[in-house]
Amino acid sequence: MTERVTTPITMPGPHLAAGSGASRGAQDGAGPTVAEWADAVAAVRNLRPDSTVLLACHVNPDGDALGSMLGFALGLRRLGLRGGRASFPGPLEIPEPFRGLPGLDLLVPAAQAPRDPELVFCFDAASEGRLGELADRLGPTTIVLDHHASNTRFGGIHLVDPSAAATSVVAEQLLARLGVPLDREIAECLYVALATDTGSFRFDLTTPATHEFAARLLATGIRPGEISRRVFESRPFGAVRLYGDVLRRAELEPASAAGHGLVWTYATLDDLARHGQRPYVLEALIDSVRAADEADVACVVKQLGEAEWAVSLRSKGAVDVARVAVALGGGGHRLAAGFTGHGSVADVLTAIRRELDGRAGEDQG
Repeated sequence: MTERVTTPITMPGPHLAAGSGASRGAQDGAGPTVAEWADAVAAVRNLRPDSTVLLACHVNPDGDALGSMLGFALGLRRLGLRGGRASFPGPLEIPEPFRGLPGLDLLVPAAQAPRDPELVFCFDAASEGRLGELADRLGPTTIVLDHHASNTRFGGIHLVDPSAAATSVVAEQLLARLGVPLDREIAECLYVALATDTGSFRFDLTTPATHEFAARLLATGIRPGEISRRVFESRPFGAVRLYGDVLRRAELEPASAAGHGLVWTYATLDDLARHGQRPYVLEALIDSVRAADEADVACVVKQLGEAEWAVSLRSKGAVDVARVAVALGGGGHRLAAGFTGHGSVADVLTAIRRELDGRAGEDQG
């Protein structure tokens, strides 16, 4: 029998564009170290063209999770790696705003994700629990790309930069080190990721470097107006009616969060069924709730099952909602975080109020 000889993928050296932030890390302590970048690059360069690679992101993926994962998957394909497959836990249901993303052909249901991949990439997941049934694929060959300060470092190599505006920033920095140039397909994925996680460049992590990154993405020829209409400005009429119902039950609690104020509402599975809508349409609802001037903290509680709820938290700056979410089993950023709650809506809100009052007091101190 003739032994099959395989050759590792060979790649050009780093091709770092100005403004990418790719040289940061060890110097400012905010992001990955030089050694972590080098380990990640080496892990990819040691792959064969037919190596099995799994790319995974968190349950109920948002634009940053999907865009970062698919953009990076396309980059691996540009390198000649044919065995890459992308997935996320739960049903393989793509939210309508993201159904035009390039690279969707690389997605497979979680049940069909490679069982014993040679390399795993995780995107935008702050903890192992956010990967659901895909968590059993993790191991020492797992590379975690994320920008959540609450990341638990659950992988083998950690490319985590809390100062990055989105996980797509980290993904592009690794692609640059692998010598993958931006093309329109990769850029569209990364731009959707960047625009969604910065709230269309409105949030505090939007820096000059963020806009420089966006400029390089736009230079590939992608059309920001068309992308924005598809992602931010299009929803079914049923979703508009659903928003009206859910916003009518919003409650304002000025004394909560140690006097900083809490505004909250909830949506049930019956609400979705009544208007014929899928759960993803509720993701943007938090933006309407957080507009209330009288509250620093906004909360939307979305039913997942009989006694299970996805909770989104936002802060205008006075309260660190990531600390609240972490205490309740989730994660996120100071101004945007979430967790999965159990019990009734009242049970979930009681737990939130308890943590908010304690955390807000700590923040004041």
